[in-house]
Amino acid sequence: MRNCVIAGIAKARFGDRHGIDWDGLVGDYDRIRDKIEAVFTDFFDFNARVCNPGGFRLDVVASFRRWNSVSGKANFLIAPGIRKESALAAKEALVLTTIRSHDQYNTTVYGLDDRCQGVFGRRDIVFMNQEDLANRGLADGGQIEICGLLGDEESHSIGSLTAVAYDIPRGSVAGYHPEMNPVMSLSRFVPQSDTPSYMGYPLR
Repeated sequence: MRNCVIAGIAKARFGDRHGIDWDGLVGDYDRIRDKIEAVFTDFFDFNARVCNPGGFRLDVVASFRRWNSVSGKANFLIAPGIRKESALAAKEALVLTTIRSHDQYNTTVYGLDDRCQGVFGRRDIVFMNQEDLANRGLADGGQIEICGLLGDEESHSIGSLTAVAYDIPRGSVAGYHPEMNPVMSLSRFVPQSDTPSYMGYPLR
C-alpha cells in the first residue's frame, strides 16, 4: 500500500516526464515488486517468493553468522563516545537516545502499542533510570518536561510527558522518534552520516 501511495505522489509530481506508467504501477502491486527486483538483486523472484507462507528471508550476512572480515569472525569496534559534547558536562545533563516502537517502521507509526517496552496505547513516554528519577525528585509515572541543553532557537521543550522507570543506564533517557524531534536542533548532526544526533542528545 505504501508504494502505491508513493507512485501516486510521483505521478502528481512528474506526470509523463520520464515515460513511467504510474497508473500501471498503482493498479498492480506486482509491477512495483518487479521494479524493486530489478534494482535489488536480493529480491530475485520477488513476486513468487512473497507468496510463500511466512514470506522469505533476505540474505543479511550477519543473520546467518557469516562475517566478511579478514579473520572470518565478527569484529567489534570501540566507539569513541559522545562526551565531546560540552553540554553533557552540565550537572543536570542526561543523554537522550530515540527509539522506535514495535508497531513502527522508520518514521511510520502503525499503532500505539510497543510490546517490546511494555507500553500500550501511547507514545508520550520518557524511559529513565530509577536512580535518575529519585535524584530529581521524580517518580515512575510522573509528569515531566524535557528541554535540550544546546541553547539554540531550533530546540524546544516538550511537556506533558510521562516518566517511566526502566532498565536503562544511569544518565541516559530514551523516547520515541519522531515525538522527540522538537527537543533537538537540526544544526547538530553526526559528521559521518549527516543525520541529526538522535542517539546522543543532551537534555534536562
